[in-house]
Amino acid sequence: MDSLKLIFDENLIKNKLFDCDSPLRISLKDDFFTRSAVLFSIVPYKEKPYELILIHRSNRGTNHRGEMSFPGGKFEVNKDKSIKDTALRETEEEIGVPRKNIKILGCLNDFPTMTKYIITPFVAIIDQNQKLIKEDREVQRILKIPVDFFLNKKSFREQAVDIDGNKFPIFYFNYINKENRKKYTIWGATAYMIVTFLEELYGFTLSNLGLERFKLEKIKDLKEYIKYRNQITKKF
Repeated sequence: MDSLKLIFDENLIKNKLFDCDSPLRISLKDDFFTRSAVLFSIVPYKEKPYELILIHRSNRGTNHRGEMSFPGGKFEVNKDKSIKDTALRETEEEIGVPRKNIKILGCLNDFPTMTKYIITPFVAIIDQNQKLIKEDREVQRILKIPVDFFLNKKSFREQAVDIDGNKFPIFYFNYINKENRKKYTIWGATAYMIVTFLEELYGFTLSNLGLERFKLEKIKDLKEYIKYRNQITKKF
């Protein structure tokens, strides 16, 4: 895709997103799932394609240790008045950006994950001059990845995994960081959200499998999913 078309255009992006409280947006609620939110963080530039901010998580925790993701986490009753508060609080905690320096443009549909989370993705702008400070206990590294990397079909990989007799799509990108020459694999829900966002924005289809991720009710009926993790990631 022409890099000029990837220069940040706030109106274009806002028009492709839902208002976060819109009745047209798919908003999921189920006590079987943990409510959570991420900040789909965009760094805009005037003369080159915008970047997405992702974090390489630490090896703490159970379900998502060592993975690449957007800043975010689960809703905390004692800390958050709303799921939007969750996205803003977690972003400030994990990458050091105060909420007053975050401009939310809109939301994507809620996203149920195989690890039994419902993610609300808030799409937002973070200024290029904003200092990013990682929270060492939770974040190994902060990366700013140009959007044209994700729109390059040579960067994109997919596989169909058999889960309880059903084909489930796994998307992933292997990004080589120029600073340390290390490979970072962006996969699972994070990769799927990025692909969905870019397809909605630019009408550019990356997947050739034609498979959909499982809906919420289907996920509820599945047996333990985490056992498939090693089977999936060894193919990256």
